[in-house]
Amino acid sequence: MTIAPPAQPIQLKLTVPPGASPLAADFLAQASGLAKARVKNAMVKGAVLLKRGKTCKRLRRATFALQPGDILKLAYDGEILAREAPNATCLQDLKDYSVWIKPAGQLSQGNDFGDHCALLRQAELFFKSTRPVFLVHRLDREAAGLMLVAHTRKAAAVLSALFRDGRISKVYQADVLGCPTEPQGSIAAELDGKPARTDYRVLATNSEQHSATLELIIHTGRRHQIRRHLALIGHPVLGDPRYGTGNKNTAGLQLTAVALSFVCPLRKRAVAFAVPGAAPQVEPTVISPQRKASNFVAP
Repeated sequence: MTIAPPAQPIQLKLTVPPGASPLAADFLAQASGLAKARVKNAMVKGAVLLKRGKTCKRLRRATFALQPGDILKLAYDGEILAREAPNATCLQDLKDYSVWIKPAGQLSQGNDFGDHCALLRQAELFFKSTRPVFLVHRLDREAAGLMLVAHTRKAAAVLSALFRDGRISKVYQADVLGCPTEPQGSIAAELDGKPARTDYRVLATNSEQHSATLELIIHTGRRHQIRRHLALIGHPVLGDPRYGTGNKNTAGLQLTAVALSFVCPLRKRAVAFAVPGAAPQVEPTVISPQRKASNFVAP
């Protein structure tokens, strides 16, 4: 007989007592009341965290030997665990880091309820778990486009610093409702009480769908800056579930990070990456190490 999964998510924080079953899956099944097969599935998909001393990590191996005092966190949601994420694409492997094309709808990293749908986990599996993976920056779940994944702590530190200091040039493309009057322009409107600037250029128009394709470059890094700025001028991104009116789109958010360029501190030279078939019509500017932006950049 098939046992139905629990109707509501389960979240447990457990301290392993003396005399408990030493095998992780057995202990969690007994403590949660879940079938052992469901516990194993949750573990493989990253829904179990182990804290031993000062170390905290995802626990995936069912036969891992527990010790008294270990702390386990189980976050079980059958609906989340049943999801199948769209696959990311490795555009280029540079050993210290790799360049990925994240599809729309994919998380950059996992959460307590698992990581099997996240880009970072897909990158780990792509390299057959032979390299560590470190998140360098984020891209909205709804957005698609280029992301960097570091494979050494040094690479993670220097690449994160480039993003933090505004020394990476990023070019985006978006399909928007309507078309700006001017073929190119700059949106300078405060967001969250802070200065924000977004430059745009019209690449194409579609009169039948009353839409336009814009190329966008941001000079500050406010939360959802592109999406909020475009909504402010009356041309929200098509498919944006949060900002704008009249811009619903069954295909989802039409915003893509299409190009990245920077002076690579690991290779001491300029590098540039672009999404095939969606490259901007102008080359992104490589930002010199001296230039600083005001904040971390995100669409």
